[in-house]
Amino acid sequence: MNKIWLIGGTGDSAIIAQEIAKHKFLCLITVTTKNAQNLYPISPYLIIQIGALNQKQIKELCQQEKIISIVDASHPYAVEISQQAISIAQQKNIPYLRYERPSINPNSHVILLDSFETLINNQYLEKQRVLLTVGYQALPLFKNWQNRAVLFARVLPRLESLEAAINAGFSSDRLIALRPPMSLELERALWQQWKISLVVTKASGKQGGEDIKTLVAKQLGIPLIVIKRPQINYPNQTDQISDIIEFCRQYS
Repeated sequence: MNKIWLIGGTGDSAIIAQEIAKHKFLCLITVTTKNAQNLYPISPYLIIQIGALNQKQIKELCQQEKIISIVDASHPYAVEISQQAISIAQQKNIPYLRYERPSINPNSHVILLDSFETLINNQYLEKQRVLLTVGYQALPLFKNWQNRAVLFARVLPRLESLEAAINAGFSSDRLIALRPPMSLELERALWQQWKISLVVTKASGKQGGEDIKTLVAKQLGIPLIVIKRPQINYPNQTDQISDIIEFCRQYS
């Protein structure tokens, strides 16, 4: 049977999947980890496939699973899967729609930077007590800064995240494993407990707790460096779930 392909692994995609199932559209959801499959409701209309996909595997998936439309609700920084999906959609003439979570408006305490390279190649971190909430994959970039700043990291409560942090030079007393979003009170208490003077995060929107961090930065007068989302030329995108349901109705 024909299926919609939902590129998942995010809280946004779980909400979208729930709506898709409610409207009885048959949907294949792809995620990269076993933990991510727990985000989704059990439904006869939702099929979950676990594992990262390369270009060849995506082509095979679209053919074997009879994919007739693609909804991309991957993380804003998951550049590779989005670019691959767009490429396949254009090659196979498959309708594609990107769900791009709404951005958070910065306040006067927010410093927007284009990339991690801009951050680590300048002096923003020098002699600061820095809280990094950037995902475990970015932590190795900060290894050479361990002797020039006091670095703390917050990661997801997963073994691979903790191992990556330790390998990047973070000691156990400078690590905390929590799943976002966090409450305003807990976020503020953590910054105060560690006497943080600078916070680094990604522009991951409300789903990633960016709104709370922005508010705490203002309350405590602490600079918040936000790494902008990668620039991808999505052929079709929305920030409204109602648009996605209409898209599924049109191309299912």
